[in-house]
Amino acid sequence: MEKIQIAVGSTRRPKLTAVNEAIRDFGAVLAPGREFDVIGVEVDSGVGHTPANRVELMLGARQRAEALVRLARENSEEWRYFVGLEGGLDVIQEEGGRRVFLESWAYVSDGHNGHYGRSGGVEIPEALAHEVLENGVELSAAIDQFAGAVGIRDAQGAWGVLSSGLISRTEAFRVAVVAAFAPFYNAKMYHAASAAR
Repeated sequence: MEKIQIAVGSTRRPKLTAVNEAIRDFGAVLAPGREFDVIGVEVDSGVGHTPANRVELMLGARQRAEALVRLARENSEEWRYFVGLEGGLDVIQEEGGRRVFLESWAYVSDGHNGHYGRSGGVEIPEALAHEVLENGVELSAAIDQFAGAVGIRDAQGAWGVLSSGLISRTEAFRVAVVAAFAPFYNAKMYHAASAAR
């Protein structure tokens, strides 16, 4: 029996691990008795290096998945699902100031229908927000500077630094992937809800 292939629009280890862990959680419900193969493919998000609002985060995730759909069609790939992941910031205006949250978003498509999911959000310090939003420093470089380390993005990520290791970048993306896949592995509920309208 062939494995179900899931293409992910990135080759970064935390993102691929997040998808593998999410599938381990819901795979038996999505396709009972089947095995999965996660394939990382580097594609462009079409948005800036650090998306600065929810619209950009969602667009980046979706455009990664759509790029994978196009690649599959052009190259006759047997990919069943297409996963776009995007991390960045969401700025909320509040009482004359702002609060800036780090969020991780996923968009999952079967080539016809697609759905979003996201992690929670962790508020980032204003000094870090200023470095990224006003000074244009990529979040990965800014968090390395603030934490006094190198390569944080490919390890615990900004999530891990900000939460003292309680939430990793991988875990944030895992939650987003589980949420985005829900209409596929819980299709009965989604169809019932649509039919009830």
